[in-house]
Amino acid sequence: MNTNAPLWHPNSFRSESSNLKRFEHELHEESGFKFNCYDDLHSWSVKNPDEFWKHIWHFSDVKYSRYFNEVVSSDTHSFRAKWFDGSRLNFAENLLRNKTDRLAIISILENGRRITLTYQQLFDCVAKCAHGLKNLGISKGDRVVGFVTNSHEAVIAMLATTSLGAIWSSCSPDFGVNGVLDRFGQIEPKLIFACTDYFYNGKHINCVPRLKEIQREIKSLDAMITFSSKSSVSSTLESTISFESLCENNAEDINFVQLPFDHPLYIMYSSGTTGQPKCIVHSAGGSLIQHLKEHQLHTNIKPTDVVFYYTTCGWMMWNWLVSVLASEATIVLYDGSPFFSSPSILLDIAEREKISIFGVSAKYISAIEKQGIQPVKTHRLEHMHTILSTGSPLTHGSFQYIYRCFNPSIQLSSISGGTDILSAFVAGNPCLPVYAGEIQCKTLGMDVQIWSDSGESLNEIKGELVCVNSFPSAPIYFWNDPGDKKYKKAYFEKFTDVWCQGDYGEITSNGGIVIYGRSDAVLNPGGVRIGTAEIYRQVEKFDTITDSVCVGQKWYEDTRVILFVVLRTGESLSDELILDIKNRIRMETTPRHVPAKIIPVKDIPRTISGKTVELAVRNLIHGEEIKNRDALANPESLEYFKDLEELKI
Repeated sequence: MNTNAPLWHPNSFRSESSNLKRFEHELHEESGFKFNCYDDLHSWSVKNPDEFWKHIWHFSDVKYSRYFNEVVSSDTHSFRAKWFDGSRLNFAENLLRNKTDRLAIISILENGRRITLTYQQLFDCVAKCAHGLKNLGISKGDRVVGFVTNSHEAVIAMLATTSLGAIWSSCSPDFGVNGVLDRFGQIEPKLIFACTDYFYNGKHINCVPRLKEIQREIKSLDAMITFSSKSSVSSTLESTISFESLCENNAEDINFVQLPFDHPLYIMYSSGTTGQPKCIVHSAGGSLIQHLKEHQLHTNIKPTDVVFYYTTCGWMMWNWLVSVLASEATIVLYDGSPFFSSPSILLDIAEREKISIFGVSAKYISAIEKQGIQPVKTHRLEHMHTILSTGSPLTHGSFQYIYRCFNPSIQLSSISGGTDILSAFVAGNPCLPVYAGEIQCKTLGMDVQIWSDSGESLNEIKGELVCVNSFPSAPIYFWNDPGDKKYKKAYFEKFTDVWCQGDYGEITSNGGIVIYGRSDAVLNPGGVRIGTAEIYRQVEKFDTITDSVCVGQKWYEDTRVILFVVLRTGESLSDELILDIKNRIRMETTPRHVPAKIIPVKDIPRTISGKTVELAVRNLIHGEEIKNRDALANPESLEYFKDLEELKI
């Protein structure tokens, strides 16, 4: 695939001082294992799951009250394997292991509020919150939910909840009422933490009307705990307790409830854009050990790091970010628009807070490139050693932009996984080079392959991304799913007993991975499968286009490719521009990639977490109604795709 020279290569000091090399050295000293390259280590990790995951447990210093009997049961089907059977631990205890004056959280809101907590202060806050929750009757197995901003209050609430063995689930306050009810209504929560207001893009938004409706509709709720980003606006809500009042007690310690490794920790949700969201239940131990592996070995997080990821509490990257506390680093939370007041607001924060690991979406990187931002000329980012990107495939152009306009010594780590596993199948590696358009490696312990439809393993050929072995962070079950019917249909329907992620990808000649988009959004003109990311990669090269979505339209006995584009203000879709787009796509890909129609629209529908909703657009142009509009950040954009005359000819 891509045989060009790497954009980045780790120097010997960076590689040899990495956590990954330390892990290898410890394996060699303790067990005699020696590996010539990363591929050898990865191969060993998937062939020897007992040894590998046991070493992860010890290397990352998992806190526990009872040791495990065995690492993984003999039944290794992804949804039946039992991990670390016999062990007892508490997720929150592992994140609160440090009780020093080292900085744990920097919490920043768009309105300028900045609050910091040391690890000791965080522990003290969680102790008081947990005591308050216990007094309200919260205990093991209860569901506690958060309609919350990405703030320190949300982290405290989650840690207090999970310290008691209760189950946490959250969404961001930009969800509509139906979107909240579709999620929380299914799991019957006993208590909700709720922000009464928040700021976004310069606007102060009052949540009280929606909270009243949520209170009225979710009958299982016993209490609502409220907090505000500005001033108290919760006085019109009935039967509520302020966050401050809940934590107004003398508790100084936490009785961390010790639980089995597979005790439920989080309930996450599928996007819900084409039906009611699936409620995906993740275990405490599986989430913890998988995040420790990814953070310490693949992201090279150390206690001296300051880690940021732009996310909301409705996206799995929030859960991933908060777990960084288990590695004793500092996390930076930001709630608000990534472009309010300045297109470089996140970079300003990165400079001011000395962020060393900077996480954003692929869409964000594309957006700042189109705005001509060149941080190498405008910002002092000498502390930044890694940029993380996920949410959608990162294009070749975006890779090149980072190395052209940021410090070229920065490692760019594109990662891909999902809410389904609360982690990554493919990710970064501090000891491997970075090639344009490629994710560096398969993550350790995950036997990731690319398969044909007939189940043949492929190299340098596009196909389905699968994981053929079991792993600790697989969901333990779906909520209200008797017999695991929805679970099996979601991941094991295409290939028996083999996890199929639903991503269309390729393993390259460099050993890296390219993700071309979702398999269910793959285009199929003339029976040839085309990943939408291949087309987006070319479209993003046009400065006149700010956004796009590509779908397949059924046309007689075939499928034709339709490209919708959002144009920069003041630009128009001229015949010349259409021809330029088609010619570029034809030259850089194949004639089959060339859209039959290129149509301008005002906006592209996206999920709350910022992902383009290709399936919703495809359904709309075929006359199918989208029911769960509240799952979208901009549901009004759906109207631009209905009954288009251009699609009738």
